[in-house]
Amino acid sequence: MYNSDELLSMVNDSLANLPYTRKPQSLYDPIAYVLSMGGKRIRPVLMLLTYNIYRNDPERIMMQAIGLETYHNYTLLHDDLMDNADVRRGHQTVHKRWDANTAILSGDSMLVLAYQRMQQCSERQLKVVLDLYTETALEIGEGQQYDMDFEHRNDVTEEEYIEMIRLKTSVLLACAVKLGALLADAPYKDTELLYSFGEQLGLAFQLQDDLLDVYGNPEIFGKAIGGDIISNKKTYMLINAINRSEGHQREELMRWINATDFDREEKVKAVTRIYDELGIRQLCERKINFYFDECRKYLSKVSVAEERKQQLLDYTYELMRRKK
Repeated sequence: MYNSDELLSMVNDSLANLPYTRKPQSLYDPIAYVLSMGGKRIRPVLMLLTYNIYRNDPERIMMQAIGLETYHNYTLLHDDLMDNADVRRGHQTVHKRWDANTAILSGDSMLVLAYQRMQQCSERQLKVVLDLYTETALEIGEGQQYDMDFEHRNDVTEEEYIEMIRLKTSVLLACAVKLGALLADAPYKDTELLYSFGEQLGLAFQLQDDLLDVYGNPEIFGKAIGGDIISNKKTYMLINAINRSEGHQREELMRWINATDFDREEKVKAVTRIYDELGIRQLCERKINFYFDECRKYLSKVSVAEERKQQLLDYTYELMRRKK
């Protein structure tokens, strides 16, 4: 069996060797650029690890794994444009290196390429694969819209937020592991358990992102902490602080949220102090641990020998121990 590092190397090699022979080159250069910028490649690695539980030839589904990574990076390309972000993974974003129109058109082409790569499976598996993939793509768009809607609200509930991150982030991890199982012809019950495993892992993963953005080590995290605080992003942290604060504490928090002219460092320190006073960090850590425990419970019920699941389990621990 392969471990996650071996599969990551295989994914990166495959991405680096993808041919872009269609014209015009100005349409496809940004696509190759985006896919060359690196990243954790979590979704294709999860897909291949899951497939490898049942079969020993994960390279057989490499094109579908690359299709999923292509789709993920398409969403990032458009997210960067919507956020007017300058940098992604230490590189200029596409709309900055080229322009907004190129980012839109190349992003749209990435979505089509993702479908083209995903459909290169057996005719027998094609419908179930594309049904899952298409439903996931629709859900991710819905999650993105909820996230945008939340920007204009200060009454977002924890339940609404969890549903938003389930759609925006979690379902793609769930899709990855279920696709791996489907392409390996796993038993139906296992495919459902693995979907739930990926879904719970995705929730823990996103909440960990929320936590690291406030409490991460900037040298390890790779960027200045507090970006979510500065932008008033409705994260698990901020939502619970708004909903749990009272009196002077709430007044101060809302003053920082509504401020248009402020010192960045001062705002981050002030809001983090309120989080500390309310125990928001501990609340978030408990929620992360809850979802992580749930994902392991689902994996434990999958009907293969424990040693066959070990590489996938090791990878989940690796994800949960990450510092960036």
